Amino acid sequence: MREFLSIKGWLAGLQWLFFIFTNTVVIPITVGAAFQLSHETLVSLVQCSFLFTGLACVLQAFLGHKRSIMEGQSGLWWGVILSLCYGAAESGMSLATIGGSLSVGIIISGIITIVIGVSGLSGYLSRLFNNGVMAVFLFLLACRLNTMFLQGMLGIPFGKGDEEAHIDVPVLLLSVAVVAFVIIFSIKARPSFAKYSLLIGIIVGWISFNLLFGEKAAVEVSEGVSIKLFPLGSPSFDIGIILTAVIAGLINTSNTFGALKGTDEIYKKEATKGEYRGSFTISGVLGICSGLFGLVPFAPYVSSIGFLQQTKIVERLPFLIGGALFTLMGAVPYVGNMMAKLPLSVGSAVLLVTYLRLLHSSFNYFITITFTPENVYRLSIPLFIGIGLMTFPASYFETVPSILRPLASNGLLMGILLSLLLENIKLSKRNIKKGASVEEERRYKGK
Repeated sequence: MREFLSIKGWLAGLQWLFFIFTNTVVIPITVGAAFQLSHETLVSLVQCSFLFTGLACVLQAFLGHKRSIMEGQSGLWWGVILSLCYGAAESGMSLATIGGSLSVGIIISGIITIVIGVSGLSGYLSRLFNNGVMAVFLFLLACRLNTMFLQGMLGIPFGKGDEEAHIDVPVLLLSVAVVAFVIIFSIKARPSFAKYSLLIGIIVGWISFNLLFGEKAAVEVSEGVSIKLFPLGSPSFDIGIILTAVIAGLINTSNTFGALKGTDEIYKKEATKGEYRGSFTISGVLGICSGLFGLVPFAPYVSSIGFLQQTKIVERLPFLIGGALFTLMGAVPYVGNMMAKLPLSVGSAVLLVTYLRLLHSSFNYFITITFTPENVYRLSIPLFIGIGLMTFPASYFETVPSILRPLASNGLLMGILLSLLLENIKLSKRNIKKGASVEEERRYKGK
């Protein structure tokens, strides 16, 4: 009780609140803009995101992995959902059909995730996601997400066709200034202030945007808010999109392995099988809820590792305080209305800075691998094919069977699937660099 009442505990809880907020606020806005949702629906999406993210963090800390690791809307899922929206205008499929089929696929993947947690299959999956796969996964994820953030910085609304899209130069210049400000502040400011660089960047950028351009938000919002089922579209059954969603759900499990294994050193112990089971089960339940309420599905955030290393706040109480406060933010309609007015370009600029750091995370895996000819091919084939597919317009895939089109046109998923295939074909003995940790070597060898 004394710790709960201490100022130190609440200040640490506020730091967690800021971290959760900056990693969450832009996601529902970009999804709402991509699906061209009404203002009432967008506000509902924002509030649901806040409510479920806060509850997810609290549930994981109490019943799941029981660590201070943010449970949030997955960056991989976010990239897949927005990528499917980009191709809607060119493929001729309506956004409602895409959204409805995604909802069905997300619910199915949530059920599968629960089965993985309850049955203990996570141990087998962990061996598939070795260092090579994780390196490719993080690098391609950075490419996909940062491309979307750059689009937002350019002032190009999500979901617009190529003919309608134009760069808004004044908005771009402000976005670049926000990026520069956040980077310089995070490097030059005292550590006690630098940890708030993302939040300060959002505040400064938001105020500057309103002063220069007026209150030109991503969407206009109203005062009335109601929670809606299937806001992205009534359940539809496009097999290609459902298949893509199920595969994305399986690949999304890599976030759980990355976050828990990455914090083993911080907590001075390995996560137990029970903690893995609890974590997957909760993520699966949240996945079902995500399909029902139009949210991006959840996963533990690997970026929490950097937060823990920087702040040294590893106790659960501050994390629980931050999660509870964030849930409260979602329960107050005024907060949802206010947050839905965040300019898309400002949020994109701040998140670009955040996800640039994924390059470092991917390189941490790359440096454990000796670059023999075999390993170079294992890494380069999925990387370059994945990046190449990201640049192709949807019209290129019109001749591909409709059931495979959503998957084949998604460079992120195709790259990760190729990496999983190539990394788990035993052509010769694996090569691990000298100096790699025992855990890194064990994981890479798949033992």
